[in-house]
Amino acid sequence: MTGEKSSEMNSLQEDKPPHRHMKRYWKIAVLANIKDETQPKPEGVPPDAFADYDHIETIDSLRAALETDGHTTIFIQADRDLPYALRNEKPDICFNIAEGLGGDAREAQVPALLEMLGIPYTGSRVLTNGISLDKTLTKRIWRDRRLPVAPFQEFNLGDEPLRSELKFPLFVKPAREGTGMGVDMKAIVKNEKELRERIQYIINVYQQPALVETFLPGREFTVGILGRADSKLYSRHPEWYEKDGFHRFPVLELDSSRSVTPWVYSNEAKSKEVGAEGSPGYFCPAEIEPELEKKLKYLALRAHQLLNTLDVSRTDIRLDEEGNPRLIEINTLPGLTPNYSDLCLQAAAEGIRYEDLVLEILYLGASRWGMLAPREYIPDLPKKK
Repeated sequence: MTGEKSSEMNSLQEDKPPHRHMKRYWKIAVLANIKDETQPKPEGVPPDAFADYDHIETIDSLRAALETDGHTTIFIQADRDLPYALRNEKPDICFNIAEGLGGDAREAQVPALLEMLGIPYTGSRVLTNGISLDKTLTKRIWRDRRLPVAPFQEFNLGDEPLRSELKFPLFVKPAREGTGMGVDMKAIVKNEKELRERIQYIINVYQQPALVETFLPGREFTVGILGRADSKLYSRHPEWYEKDGFHRFPVLELDSSRSVTPWVYSNEAKSKEVGAEGSPGYFCPAEIEPELEKKLKYLALRAHQLLNTLDVSRTDIRLDEEGNPRLIEINTLPGLTPNYSDLCLQAAAEGIRYEDLVLEILYLGASRWGMLAPREYIPDLPKKK
């Protein structure tokens, strides 16, 4: 191997790409998969296929927010032509919200491509995005690190014996989907017959294992996390962050009791506009006791850290029949539709503008790739009496 090639290989193997030439304004490519509701769905896909894709209006909002700080933006559809489009456009950094094109780790596809090409991007890296979409694996990691999850079991064939710790009613959903896909009123099963029918439905229609867990009848919450240990060195708003470098958004309560699917936060319910008839109630900050609020934020941060999530996430938590919080799942690519997505509602509840939220995610990502110089940070000093 020549010295030149050896140097290139060493560069690619570093945890961080080599330091980049810093410039004030960047060319940013927003990467996403777009819903096209005018086109019929291909044969053989579930009825709610592509539910987690974004509307073009969300992309327009993201681009407008990024451009408020002087950057230029382009939108690139995260389809099979993405590698060629990236080569032609040569963006400085990608703002990634792409869901991927299928498979058991589809949300990791775009990060893997960007890593291979050496292009900076926002949000979590390959392994985290691959794990987080796999709800069963995520729960195993959390459980093994003593975070509270409901009893669960994955079914690959459908005829596996039900574990003794699982008691009816149970909740059945696809093991590797998001956005409430495969979740409706029939997801709650009350006996063995309903259980087996629903498991087979999930396996056959979604072509993946079924995740079965104890149904949690209590209140449901979601908690957003922003930042990392060195956030204050790169943030335009260092005052947002606590001493550990993380910002905990206000707890958002999701009240599905009056939604189109009562007590089930389904894709049908999620698809409705906030405040529309049949939509869940969104209450932020949630009216909860301080001790529960503290516990929910702690669990969300630990869930984020144990998966090596980077910069931003949103974790769903529900209370069991005794009022104890149980982790449901984590979203390492949380939605960013203004006035609609949970994370945006949480930010708005504490007065954080949409533009500032989007730019914060951008700069946290860019700082990991050597695109920003750290600011001189002066630690918080005791206030004078």
